[in-house]
Amino acid sequence: MEHAESNYYIPHGSYWPFVGSIALCSFMVGFSNLLNGASWGKWLMVVGGIILLVMLFGWFGAVIRESESGAYNEQVDVSFRWGMFWFIFSEVMFFAVFFGALFYARTYALPWLGGAGTGASTNIYLWPGFEAIWPQTANGPAAIGGEFKPMAAWGLPAINTAILLTSGVTITWAHHAMKANHRGQLITGLFLTVALGAIFIVCQAIEYYEAYNHLGLTLGSGVYGSTFFMLTGFHGMHVTIGAIILAVILVRCIFGHFKPEQHFAFEAAAWYWHFVDVVWLGLFIFVYWI
Repeated sequence: MEHAESNYYIPHGSYWPFVGSIALCSFMVGFSNLLNGASWGKWLMVVGGIILLVMLFGWFGAVIRESESGAYNEQVDVSFRWGMFWFIFSEVMFFAVFFGALFYARTYALPWLGGAGTGASTNIYLWPGFEAIWPQTANGPAAIGGEFKPMAAWGLPAINTAILLTSGVTITWAHHAMKANHRGQLITGLFLTVALGAIFIVCQAIEYYEAYNHLGLTLGSGVYGSTFFMLTGFHGMHVTIGAIILAVILVRCIFGHFKPEQHFAFEAAAWYWHFVDVVWLGLFIFVYWI
């Protein structure tokens, strides 16, 4: 029994999961009621968001303090790694659903509506003269939903691709510096990664402004508009979250929280950032380019 206790970490009771449940429940109930016209919904959503932020600061702060106090052992490190692995796997499935919606609409639904595989045109379900062309830049007679232009790949999207690929290089540089105990290079690489992430977010905001104000491309612009903003918007949210995580890791590196042989929090953030990079490559190819 003594041997098991010395090699297996048992976490203490924590109230943060309970606080997080209240936060998420309040946020989602408020949001759903706001969508249904209840004026009080936005206030409940704001309260839920504030509680969620308090929970994040409190819970992650507690984990950081426990780690710095030496409470964790190798078994905890392994469990953290598996936890991060399954979290990223769930994120892969999250984006797989949205890519699946894009592929289904583009590869199956649209050709079928154009008559592919049926032996006759099925455009009677839409309007006479319908052509199965991606993207549908006019949504029916009298341009239902509005005329729009698709987002070109070789403008801001190409610049953002270069930015994210460069950030993958800088985070890898920082990781090698961490393992080699080169503190200056570590902090420089991390700072550049966070800065590149912030630049990406700014460029995407400019892209959205261009889409809404000059291209007529909105969430209401048919299946192209909905899938475009769904995929790029959720990816932008992940970049924002990843940049915040890396900024926290940067502060911790400045305070000397990590060692070359013990820095899983840094590795977890790097894994997440590389995942974000890979998803963007898929987005650039299948949403913007092809």
